[in-house]
Amino acid sequence: MLPSLTARAQKIIHDTFDVDVEPQWQFPREVAHGDVTLSLALQLAKRVGKNPKEIADLLRTGLEKDPSVIKIEVAGNGYVNVWLSAGALQSELDAAMAAGSAQPIRKKEAPVIVEYSSPNIAKPLGIHHILSTSIGQAIANLYQHGGFKVIHWNYIADWGLQFGKLWVAHQKWGTRSVEDYSLDDMLQLYVKFHAEAETDSTLEDAARAEFKKLEDGDPAIRHFLDVITDSTKKANKHIYDRLNVAFDVEYGEGFYEDKMQPVIDEGKKKKVMKEGEKGALIVEFPEESKLPPYMILKGDGATLYSTRDLAQMRYRIDTYHPQGIYIVVDVAQKLHFQQLEATCKLLGWELPSFEHVIFGRMSFTDQAMSTRKGNIVKLDDVLNEGVERAKKKIDEHRASIQTDDEAELAEIMGVGALVYGILSQNRKMDIVFDWDKMLSFDGNSAPYLQYTHARARSILRKVTDPPSSADSGEAGVTEEELMLGDYERTLIKTLMQFPAAIAEARETHMPHKLANFLFQLAQDFNGFYNIEPILKAEGPSRAFRLRLVELTADTLRTGASLLSIRVPDRM
Repeated sequence: MLPSLTARAQKIIHDTFDVDVEPQWQFPREVAHGDVTLSLALQLAKRVGKNPKEIADLLRTGLEKDPSVIKIEVAGNGYVNVWLSAGALQSELDAAMAAGSAQPIRKKEAPVIVEYSSPNIAKPLGIHHILSTSIGQAIANLYQHGGFKVIHWNYIADWGLQFGKLWVAHQKWGTRSVEDYSLDDMLQLYVKFHAEAETDSTLEDAARAEFKKLEDGDPAIRHFLDVITDSTKKANKHIYDRLNVAFDVEYGEGFYEDKMQPVIDEGKKKKVMKEGEKGALIVEFPEESKLPPYMILKGDGATLYSTRDLAQMRYRIDTYHPQGIYIVVDVAQKLHFQQLEATCKLLGWELPSFEHVIFGRMSFTDQAMSTRKGNIVKLDDVLNEGVERAKKKIDEHRASIQTDDEAELAEIMGVGALVYGILSQNRKMDIVFDWDKMLSFDGNSAPYLQYTHARARSILRKVTDPPSSADSGEAGVTEEELMLGDYERTLIKTLMQFPAAIAEARETHMPHKLANFLFQLAQDFNGFYNIEPILKAEGPSRAFRLRLVELTADTLRTGASLLSIRVPDRM
């Protein structure tokens, strides 16, 4: 950013203090503090043994000679505030828009694996699945937008003791062929098993025995699992489509059945895995790690989630040679992934960048959720409720909303409200589910962004006489011809921060940073729209303001798509 000013600042510091620096320009919210500001003097003062005000004055004297500067001043203890010319702002805006656009895929680079959603087979997706699903899809989108080759990975829970339980329930209480079961039917069987097991202790033992048969290859149980797996995937795809979510790989835990033993053999050979209590196979970690033992096999030889996760790590490393593996799972799994990573290192495996992307829990003001008790809040039902609530919002704002397809608009608003309501919050914090906030037209919500985008598009549709290249500034507009107002400068500064917002959201795996940027952009655009005439402006001002409208609309659309949210052109 600001290459000529940056180079000039670097030369001033190098020539004066023989120090090499990388100036970091900031965008002050207050118009009175300039278009950009530099705190370099404060950072260098102790290093070079000078008063920061003295360094700032030196920078001001040198930078004011740059043709891009129309005003410069030193503020506070050593901040250098700079006002840029209209031409410089346009150039920086062009550069920012180019940097914020989708980058070509880096074909020679290793891929990034993002694992998310991870539903259970034989159960409908619950509202809690929206967290991993939406956060993971947004992170994957951000990497893909940045030019990374991304493998969207859905690790399906299609293995484990729960299928022994479900098989027992099917044998005892099933009233139809497994091919005819809906996900609700399967859930009710699972719930009934737990209800009956409270008074019949033999059921748990029977489930363990049946799961062991599954692991040993029993054809009847295998067929049962194959059928319910296929049914679950078909039901889930409908919901994923509504959420704009898609996967490249959907391997379940069962895929690693024949890949676990080599890892176990390696662990024993390297003496990383050893016998624990009751014949279990465990990993013990160095005392300084403060990690408890990690169970790899139960005493009866049955495998665990840990066994399959180790096999999966080995498979991913050997097959895809990724530069990063990022697993989006809630905070309750933190210990498991610490143990998983520590075990891989004890085995001497060369790991790529690895992160358990943690998110907090979701709570409701009027409902509790427990799969075992049978009152799971189904995600499909929540999406439908969102759409119904959106229809009511459309009715409330009928005077200001225009649409050719009310049903489609309600779908866009309702689904978008839920997804944005999750992604606009810091994923590390617990989330309180609140429809009123999610569907607000005034606050930090999807409808607010969607309405702002539609407003911008509406302005552009009204243009009957597009500006010429001379009007738009391509021929070079002078400062006198294009007098930028405060609201224009504020909007320009915000637009210029788009690539940085994308990069920060991607690098930190924090989608809310992009959501916060989009909300700020929408606010600044609406401030500009309410104060500055656009269609009634003349000459270069009209052309430039129309360009700001178009750039705002494009940026809102791009940013929203990275969060897997649609924005309508009419609303």
